[in-house]
Amino acid sequence: MSRRVNASTDAAKEVTASPPMDKQKRLLEETDPGHFSMIRAMHLADLITLLNGFCGINSVLSSLRYCMGNPNDLGNLWAALAFMPFGLFFDFMDGKVARWRKKSSLMGQELDSLADLISFCVSPAVASVAIGMRTPLDHFLLTSFALCGLLRLARFNITTDSVPKDANGKAKYFEGLPTPTSLGIVGVISYWVSQGWIHDQIPFGVIAEGSILEFHPAALIFVAHGCLMISKTFHVPKP
Repeated sequence: MSRRVNASTDAAKEVTASPPMDKQKRLLEETDPGHFSMIRAMHLADLITLLNGFCGINSVLSSLRYCMGNPNDLGNLWAALAFMPFGLFFDFMDGKVARWRKKSSLMGQELDSLADLISFCVSPAVASVAIGMRTPLDHFLLTSFALCGLLRLARFNITTDSVPKDANGKAKYFEGLPTPTSLGIVGVISYWVSQGWIHDQIPFGVIAEGSILEFHPAALIFVAHGCLMISKTFHVPKP
């Protein structure tokens, strides 16, 4: 009888000593978590990540508004370009906040990748269409760039633990260009817009004009960038 009591006591101690389940994990795994469980499950860093996605979506919508309006009114186009750097700011801050509060999760990791896909892959491609890269082949090339970003983010999510770490446990490098580096292209486009080099004035002109193979050579900048994003041998040291 005493052995049973002792065993029960030991088991109770083990249960008491086990760390409490993370609130987010508990809410997401419950079969009936109640109303607004997704909102209640979010960490502060997750909300900041959503602001990154907010910027990316509004960049896309601003590009569409420009396409539907007066091509000489550049307000919406400038808004589309401006939203992307703000997305980078929130992308930087969500990691800072997660480390500060020591709150990270698999959902946060997935949210970060999805927001990056919109802000740094889809948004630049749509902005390029807005400034005049509108042939079918242009669209194919820009789509290839966005898909490279999608592949890069998916690979990052499943290989992040296998990248060599330093003494502090921080990854030594990125495999391929990180998706936010596409803002370099956005900077180039912004300069073109400031100079009026859009629509019929896009630098490098048009090749095979009037044919099914018509395209803007400037779109190849996106293709080159996409290839560097998915490269496994191209390493970018982490700051």
